[in-house]
Amino acid sequence: MKNLRLLSLLLVLAAGLLGPLAVQANHILIPMDKSQKEHLKAYGAAYWLLGKQVEVDWLLNYRGGAFACDVVPGAENELAIRGVSYQVISGAQYTNILSEIADPNANMDVMKLEKVPKIAVYTPKGKMPWDDAVTMVLTYAEIPFTPIYDDEVLRGDLPKYDWLHLHHEDFTGQYGKFYASYRSRPWYQQQQRDAEAAAKRNGFAKVSQMKGAVTVKMQEFIAGGGFMFAMCSATDSYDIALAGLGLDMVESMYDGDPADQQAQSKLNFNRTLAFQNFQLRPNPFEYEYSNIDMDPRERGVYEDNDYFQLFNFSAKYDPVPTMLSQNHERTIKGFMGQTTAFRKSLVKPDVVVMGENKASGEVRYMHGTLGKGTWTFYGGHDPEDYQHLVEEEPTDLSLHPNSPGYRLILNNILFPAAKKKKQKT
Repeated sequence: MKNLRLLSLLLVLAAGLLGPLAVQANHILIPMDKSQKEHLKAYGAAYWLLGKQVEVDWLLNYRGGAFACDVVPGAENELAIRGVSYQVISGAQYTNILSEIADPNANMDVMKLEKVPKIAVYTPKGKMPWDDAVTMVLTYAEIPFTPIYDDEVLRGDLPKYDWLHLHHEDFTGQYGKFYASYRSRPWYQQQQRDAEAAAKRNGFAKVSQMKGAVTVKMQEFIAGGGFMFAMCSATDSYDIALAGLGLDMVESMYDGDPADQQAQSKLNFNRTLAFQNFQLRPNPFEYEYSNIDMDPRERGVYEDNDYFQLFNFSAKYDPVPTMLSQNHERTIKGFMGQTTAFRKSLVKPDVVVMGENKASGEVRYMHGTLGKGTWTFYGGHDPEDYQHLVEEEPTDLSLHPNSPGYRLILNNILFPAAKKKKQKT
């Protein structure tokens, strides 16, 4: 009887000693499948954890691209405040999850997120008459960023950052080709004055020349190991500016003299990131830069049937596009912009297509590398507003906390935090 009581006492003491260790072994799992109540804020929570020097596991293709980390002080409270769904699981449960992911037949992998990416948004200082999806979702997810523009880029500030987003910019120097519809608006006239003053301040005779120099600085940023992301008109106008460096591609209402009528034949497609063999649209009254963007009349889709499919990549062999495509939906609702969809026949062969409408011959989401860095282009303006017009009110993201289209943007935000892995292919 004494021996039995002694054994019971030892078991109680052992449980008391092991209890704290068991608690320390617990993990927080943030699911990103359809059970998640706040997909967008979950990215902000992951960013917050990284800011607290907590390593985060990104479980690629597991429950929609779930996040996991050790239980740390304040984490559960922060998740609760943000409204993010999560589970606390034991060390044994997490080991089982990792075993499931490691199965060679499972299209899943673990990506370690180790650092807080420093984020810059290339955006004008003054208020624009349209919103920006990236700026809105960063704000909603509570992820900090630094606004920069031409002055900062040209003075060499880009290497201070890991990730650069290009606001809905026109890098050709044609002010968004809004001349036909908005030239009498005070905001348009102010935009032109501001751009001309910036060009003069930085030693350029024309805005188009300054924007060309900016694109080169951004290209150097990528080649040096930076991550660049662009949406809408900042995609095709960026490549057009690169192809036309040193050429006058804009008409007199933009820069005071006629465009070079031979500009098309002088384009250098070797300089571009994504597109080749495109045709310029020089008419200042046409709301289009080139034939890179699919003409709405040839797309054969409208709001009710405009969708694109995300590709399924091998998580273990192609981790980069897998990270950038994490989602709880594989079919994404389409949305328009000045640049809505990229003509697939003009996309360079080395570009990784991550989302497309195959029937229409259009690419919506794509990725590429340059030197040590990468870039991502995403067509359209606002993933939750099909045809967002100039001077309309911005989207209220609290009404779309689980937006699959906005998730693609935030995948790119966390991508620079990932620990580099050797490619298996």
